[in-house]
Amino acid sequence: MSSVVTPYEILYGVMAVEGVGVGSVTDRVKGTGVTVVILPEGARGAVDIAGGAPATRETPVLDPTNTIPGPDAVVLSGGSALGLQTADGVANALRELNRGVCVGSARIPIVVAAAIFDMDVGLSEPPTIDDGSRALRMAAQLEQRVEEGRFGAGTGATVGKSLGTAARMNSGQAAVTLKTHDGLIVSALLVVNALGSILDENGEIIAGPRIDDVPQSTTALWAMATGNFSTGRATTIGLIITNAGLSKSELGRVARMAHDGLGRSIDPVHTPWDGDTLFVASVGDRSEDAGRVGALSAHAVAIAVRRAVMAGIN
Repeated sequence: MSSVVTPYEILYGVMAVEGVGVGSVTDRVKGTGVTVVILPEGARGAVDIAGGAPATRETPVLDPTNTIPGPDAVVLSGGSALGLQTADGVANALRELNRGVCVGSARIPIVVAAAIFDMDVGLSEPPTIDDGSRALRMAAQLEQRVEEGRFGAGTGATVGKSLGTAARMNSGQAAVTLKTHDGLIVSALLVVNALGSILDENGEIIAGPRIDDVPQSTTALWAMATGNFSTGRATTIGLIITNAGLSKSELGRVARMAHDGLGRSIDPVHTPWDGDTLFVASVGDRSEDAGRVGALSAHAVAIAVRRAVMAGIN
């Protein structure tokens, strides 16, 4: 009987791509935070927004028809749309590092951002501009370890919201890196604040709205017309980084494929009240097929979603 060969190495809790750094600021009193990823100069980027209620900043710059190739940093934040102010702090800190697009004598940092709604967890206050600056300075040290669970942007994350706040479950943030034996690297960082239930690899529920402390299938509850369909207060956001040398257009396809990982691990997903947003960045020059990168990205996203929720519960 032949053994199954693992086609890649899995690294947990790390964004192990050369030139990339991660920083997180956690505010336990407010119940919120921010996570920032700094990218090396020349990075290319794309985004795919599949949820109906996103809170984002500067996403049009990532359209493949637009001029700028990609961002200097990606911000994942709590605080809903108010939390997008953290990107101002990131931009200020990047200017201090002389990062950004040269426009005459000025340097203009390119910072894209997405935020989750967590303002019903702590003091109903968003992370600050200064929090963004602090997280960027940490990331600029090129630290690649990610504090998993209820840290950074995942501090106030919860899942399974359709039966109200008393029945939901804690979640958080997590990262995973896949390294193939021929050198392709795909890293995913996810902040999971989903309206729906979370599924394991076999489709079994590991988190969701609880009845008698047992997590339920959100779709099954909705089929029985049970629960609130328009709760809002939900979204899953994340970033995938690869060393593949892909164009903005190719990265857009990877971003769309990566959402399949959300579909495998969250049920339902991409609802009118989620703001599901995935950024993708290329920081390498390996010759690769976008389909291969997209398939691995979806797999990494699913692993990171489950890991974020399990870390938040525990």
